[in-house]
Amino acid sequence: MDHIDYDLLYKVDSPSDLKRLAVAQLPRYCRELRQYIIEECSKNPGHLASSLGAVELTVAIHYVYDTPHDKLVWDVGHQAYAHKIITGRRDLFPTNRKEGGISGFPRMAESEYDSFGAGHSSTSISAAYGLAKAAELRGERSRVVAVIGDGAMTGGLAFEGLNNAGADKKSDILVILNDNEMAIDQATGALTGYLTRVSTSKRYNRLKRRLWSVFAHIPPLLRICQKTGNAVKQGLLQNSNLFESLNFRYFGQIDGHDIEELVRILTALKDIGEPKLLHVITTKGKGYTPAEDDQAAWHAPGRFNPDTGERLPSKTAAARYQDVFGETLLDLARADERIVGITPAMPSGCSMNVMMHAMPERCFDVGIAEGHAVTFSAGLAAGGMHPVCNIYSSFMQRAYDNVIHDVALQNLPVTFCIDRGGLVGEDGATHHGAFDLVYFSCVPNMIVAAPMDEAELRDMLYTAVNTPSPYSIRYPRGCGAGAEWRGRPFESVPAGKGRMLKDGADLAILTIGTVGNFAAEAIRRVEAEGGVSVAHYDLRFAKPLDTELLDDAGRRFRKIITVEDGVLRGGVGEAVTRYFNDKGYDVRVRALGIGDEFVGHGTPAQLYARCGYDAEGIARTAKEMLA
Repeated sequence: MDHIDYDLLYKVDSPSDLKRLAVAQLPRYCRELRQYIIEECSKNPGHLASSLGAVELTVAIHYVYDTPHDKLVWDVGHQAYAHKIITGRRDLFPTNRKEGGISGFPRMAESEYDSFGAGHSSTSISAAYGLAKAAELRGERSRVVAVIGDGAMTGGLAFEGLNNAGADKKSDILVILNDNEMAIDQATGALTGYLTRVSTSKRYNRLKRRLWSVFAHIPPLLRICQKTGNAVKQGLLQNSNLFESLNFRYFGQIDGHDIEELVRILTALKDIGEPKLLHVITTKGKGYTPAEDDQAAWHAPGRFNPDTGERLPSKTAAARYQDVFGETLLDLARADERIVGITPAMPSGCSMNVMMHAMPERCFDVGIAEGHAVTFSAGLAAGGMHPVCNIYSSFMQRAYDNVIHDVALQNLPVTFCIDRGGLVGEDGATHHGAFDLVYFSCVPNMIVAAPMDEAELRDMLYTAVNTPSPYSIRYPRGCGAGAEWRGRPFESVPAGKGRMLKDGADLAILTIGTVGNFAAEAIRRVEAEGGVSVAHYDLRFAKPLDTELLDDAGRRFRKIITVEDGVLRGGVGEAVTRYFNDKGYDVRVRALGIGDEFVGHGTPAQLYARCGYDAEGIARTAKEMLA
């Protein structure tokens, strides 16, 4: 990376400072801003490539619009680092995603410039329309801009927002479609093909650029140009009225890295007070060659050398749970032609790309559309296949009705692999998988499993694809416990069958999932101090619970701790306590997990400690109960 001096970066502490720069200075400011993001993300990892691709667009929006009076809504928020730096958080940016630091996503409580919180896809248009309508009802003159990527535009909520806002001619809303042909992985679906056809219509775009260069600084003429262009467009480009059919004035495409052109166009569009969409073409990872060359890998690359682009490896040698899933799925699919894989735009994130490369005809990336992923899986199951649908825990929340109505109610054999279960770390509250144990356990016909290590994940997946009913397996982000799993023969895990890992006499600890490894360490610490003996039960299943195991614990122990990497309200600890009460066991239970709160961001170790169920927290609770 070629370094330049920061002549302008530290002169801009707010959008008002940015407006003091001449337009001719903006390209230099963008280069400095991009360099600063690269340097900081190399030391403190985050979502790099998306933010690099949106630098000029962000600068232009804040230069033209009167934020925060005018509202700016980001979709997902992966591309909002430049926005945070411009809006007074430059000196806080080194704390990005760290415990006690700023969030990696827009957050209303963090800044008045964050008009709406984000973290999940496809919400920006609906939120922006709500903000625009609120301003209208309050008699205020406030423009609203929503920035949405082409990947997020595949989400059904984006089209619902377009459909509703487009019917309201008074809504002063600008949707900016940031088109880089990427979500996290390569964008898929019919919309991608449509946008490509629009982008490659040379005759239409050549004519349009000439007209825009003449009329962009004269809004009335620009509106006439737009109306005329709609008729011309039909002759030059078939099927080009997708957005116009939803009553959004369509403008574009323009180069999203030409800052001076962006300023001119946004200035012209600002005074067109009706629903409008600007189609901007950008490059994910722009300005940093390694990120441009491998955009998916550099979406969130971890630590790296900014000069060479060398990515610094993780210190642990254990396999990631997602890779255990990906390799196991391929092994199972080779042995059973009924097995198919479904993912909503996360093939590399969940490692379904392993099977995709080997069996592309049996894997489906459906775009950022979790509800569709689930109902599509239900249809496959109804047609005689056994779908394995992998969705991150926090994203599965968006498909809950589909799980209940389309899968569970019909008792269809769909296996849900719930990646990123529990506290995920630096992505924070929008991405923690805190609720899945609860929201799946209350659904009839659903089996809810959680492996303690890599070997259990492999065996549970084998069991699930041979079970003729809905089955969910949840596991955390990151690396496993180091258990041997490759090459092992598969073993079936009977539903609702836990195991005793260690016997004891004074106290029992009941765990579900990978937090069992924390409990094992806690037991070693407590027993090392002498004089006590602690038993450890691995429940394995939140539903059905192993009642034989619970009866054994209830009869033998007066003091019991439950541990889960999820919310306590309605969780496994409550279910265990209710069972003991119903059976009349004289047991004192302490449940450890996530309290009634949205947990912020930090490293996983920091967050486990904050919630009190890391090894130290479990050991502390055991000592208190034994005392």
